[in-house]
Amino acid sequence: MTSTPDYTTRWPAKRLLFAAVAILILVSGGAVGAVAVSLSRLTDARLLVLEQVGPARRHVQELQNAIVNQETGVRGFAISGRDEFLQPYLTGQDAERTAIGNARTRLGPELPRFSGELDRIQGLAAAWRAGYAEPVITQVRSKGPSVEAASADQGKTLFDALRTATDDLEARLAVDVDAARARLDDAASVVLWLAIGAGVLMVTIITVVAVVLYRILILPLAGLAQQVRTVASGDFQRGVDVTGPREIVMLGHDIDGMRKRIVQDLDSVREAHERLDAQSTELQRSNAELEQFAYVASHDLQEPLRKVASFCQLLERRYGGQLDERADQYIGFAVDGAKRMQVLINDLLAFSRVGRMAREHTLVDLDDLVRQVVGTLSPAIQEQNAVVEIPDGLPTVRGEASLLGGVFQNLIGNALKFHGDDPPVATLAVERVDAFWTFTLHDNGIGIDSEYAERIFVIFQRLHHKDAYPGTGIGLAMCRKIIEYHGGTIWLDTSQDTGTTFRFTLPVVEESETPHE
Repeated sequence: MTSTPDYTTRWPAKRLLFAAVAILILVSGGAVGAVAVSLSRLTDARLLVLEQVGPARRHVQELQNAIVNQETGVRGFAISGRDEFLQPYLTGQDAERTAIGNARTRLGPELPRFSGELDRIQGLAAAWRAGYAEPVITQVRSKGPSVEAASADQGKTLFDALRTATDDLEARLAVDVDAARARLDDAASVVLWLAIGAGVLMVTIITVVAVVLYRILILPLAGLAQQVRTVASGDFQRGVDVTGPREIVMLGHDIDGMRKRIVQDLDSVREAHERLDAQSTELQRSNAELEQFAYVASHDLQEPLRKVASFCQLLERRYGGQLDERADQYIGFAVDGAKRMQVLINDLLAFSRVGRMAREHTLVDLDDLVRQVVGTLSPAIQEQNAVVEIPDGLPTVRGEASLLGGVFQNLIGNALKFHGDDPPVATLAVERVDAFWTFTLHDNGIGIDSEYAERIFVIFQRLHHKDAYPGTGIGLAMCRKIIEYHGGTIWLDTSQDTGTTFRFTLPVVEESETPHE
């Protein structure tokens, strides 16, 4: 016996799942936040190196080149007096202004300490031009070239001060560039280690959560599944008892309740099967006795019925015309009734023999069999100007030739019997569908309503009065019994608009069973 579990003391699976997800979110959020802060620092260091200090240093170097070009141009003009030597001085001033402007833009308000240095350099450059470059240019233009003017001490002093100021600024920027690169490397290292640490932490957390979920969810579910499979395999007496979250325990309890109901139902079904088996056995015995009775009755009735028919015929021959007209009519009724009863008993006897007096099934060439049937029916075919179309190459099947011939004779005979105003036309066709041959016999007769599609195969069921169409009502029932005895099925095809179409199937004979010529 399993005790009823206490659901209130267990966490539901939803709460466990939420707790695991919350832990993952918190850890992931912390790791993502730390990486985001480090990436921000890395971005700032990268911008400082690539967008500010580094480009500013390059512009200061351009400024140094511009100042040197100016000094070289003034010296060359002072010595030669030629205007083309003065071109570097003029372009150097434009380059100086551009370099100072670009350096100010790059350094911006974030690095104000360099703004004063740029102002000082700009002032020293202006003082050098005013105190040396412009006077030398004026002197050369008025007095001609002079080596003394090119090497004036005042100009050297001013230029050295200017050059020293630019070199100092470039050196300070170089120090800042190295410091910024060091910060960039540090920030990149921090980001790398944070990423590695976050990855390791995430893997660890996920592993822990997976192990916990496996122990509190997967293992109980696996245990429940194993117990359910045990019950499903047929051991319905074994109870279902599991541990774990509330939902799994409740599910196990519900499954165990269902198991108990199945056990009860199985007991009821077992009792019903026992009663059904008893009834089936009794029914088989009753059917066998009924079939035996039909055989014996039809067989034993032959002799007395033959005597009744013979004496009625003798009365008709001997006293025909000697009695009044009503007596002759009565004798005719007796003779006709005896003949029909004899036909009915013969048909009933043949019906009871199908499947009961089984003979060995042999290979039957339907091509020959059907043509023999058509030959047997040739008097009726000629009398009614009928047409029976038989395809060439009908298959070979396994069965009893006499019974299968009866099927074709009955169906073709019905096509000749139940015709309309036009001469009868019956067409036989066959096709293979998987492991069966499907035969189709279509005629242009009066047709059968779809509501009688099953009734026509019931023994002694007639759709017309015996005076309109003769017969005993056993033919189609006999056809169904023969076809089913041979492993096939027969039915009325109600999809046709005109005439009557019967279809039936017979198993295909494998090539290995067919004799080769």
